[in-house]
Formats: sequence, C-alpha cells, structure tokens
Amino acid sequence: MFKTIHQVPIPPPAASQQDQLKQTPERRFAISLGLTILSYNAFIQTIIGAARQRKAAYGCFANVHMVVEAVKDAVFADAVNNSTWVTPDGVPLLWTLRAFYRLRQDRITGLDVLPSLLEEAARNQLPVYFYGCTPPILEQCRAFCVERYPTLTIAGMCSPPFRALSREEEQQAIANINASGASIVFVSLGCPKQEKWMAAVSEQISAVLLGIGGALPVLVGAQKRAPKWMQRRGLEWFYRLVQEPRRLISRYVITNCLFVYYFLRDFYYYRIRHQV
Repeated sequence: MFKTIHQVPIPPPAASQQDQLKQTPERRFAISLGLTILSYNAFIQTIIGAARQRKAAYGCFANVHMVVEAVKDAVFADAVNNSTWVTPDGVPLLWTLRAFYRLRQDRITGLDVLPSLLEEAARNQLPVYFYGCTPPILEQCRAFCVERYPTLTIAGMCSPPFRALSREEEQQAIANINASGASIVFVSLGCPKQEKWMAAVSEQISAVLLGIGGALPVLVGAQKRAPKWMQRRGLEWFYRLVQEPRRLISRYVITNCLFVYYFLRDFYYYRIRHQV
C-alpha cells in the first residue's frame, strides 16, 4: 500500500494558527493562473515562517504546461488558484508578467526552491516529509540529505501507489504526515495530480505542502538540468525534449503552440482595453 522509508518520531504539533495565513501577497493573472508577486528570498522566508507555525498551506510552481492545463480543466485551475502561493516557474510566465504589467518578477522554480528550503529547514530545525516519487529515488534522496544536510530531520518518506487512493488510504496518508510532525511536505506526484491532491487535503494537514513535480531526481543527480544559459532563455523544455523526445514531443509542440495562442489573444484584448 504505502512504503515508508524513513521516519523519525516527532512531538505532536501545537494548536493551529491558520488565521494568520490570510495575509497573502499580491497576485497578477497570467492567462489562466494568478501568480504570486514576491522576490525569491521573500518567498523562501515566507515558507519558513509558515512552516515554523505548521500552518495548513500549499504552494504551486507554475509553468507553460500548467497554464494551458488550467485553461482546459476548471478543476485544476481552481486547485492552483486557490493555493496559498503560485510562483512563476517557467520563463514565459515572467515574459507574460512583463508584457501585461511591466513587472520584473524573480523566477521561482521547484528545482531551485527545493535545495534552498532543505538548507533553511536544517538551519531552523524544521522537519520535512517527502510524499511521492519512486522508492529508489526516495532512498537516494535520504542518502543525499544525510550527506548534504546532516542536521536536517526527515520526518518521513512515502511512495504511494500510482493508482487513485481509496478514502481509507488517503486518510491514512494524511494521518501519517500529521503524526510525523513535519513542517514542510514536498509533494512529487506530477502535474496535475499533485496540485489537485494538495487542494483536496491541505486543510487537513498541519504543514506547508509544496508541489515540486520532478525536482527530486534532479536533486539527487538521477537526471540532469539544463545549463544556466538555457534556463535564462526559457529553453529548459527543449533540453528535456532532447533527453526524452518520444515521450515529450507531442506534449511540447501542442502545449507551446497553445500557450503562444492564449498569450497573443489575451495581449490583443489587453491592448484594446487599455488603448495601448
């Protein structure tokens, strides 16, 4: 059913302070998703502040695929837009914010945030939990964290089945996370599954949930990330396409073309409304 790889007993959490979480930062819409306007450092400190108080909250890292998915799937759009934070993971979303609002927003990706938060969690003695991904990757993640962040407390790890969970299984997963005492839960179920799961369970979990997608294999070195120059130019998708052409070719061609269409459509109406 569930495979728990590493668990450390933690005292139960203090009483919830969820009302304080309502002070949310500004958001600006990029086609279908409302993006959180924060600097990278401010975002990291905001997560750490919420994690210290074990608040029920969740964050999403938005890219082109998620924007297009949100146009087609209203349930997914609600799951993302109702989250506590939605940061621009994809460079085209930064271009969209600049074109529509003349904003120069920091790029905040799951790949970058994961090691930053692991370091901060270790420094602040905040237990973390890893939910999702495969057992071998979780084992590598545990070994990586022990070596790289020796003071980090891993409250638990779980690789759930790929099929839909029964109600009993889902409640058990929630109970396991709460009992672990984790302050931050890194969710690696893939899009759109992880965003919908976080939206469904966040209010039942006294921790910050972050949907990091495929960041764990990159963290432990099982997969390579695009060079910095490709990251800056919004070409990470092309790097991944070269690595897995058969699996990604149709997805990227269709998704990227739809994003360009939605961007041009919305920008046209934006210029008409604002008489630019």
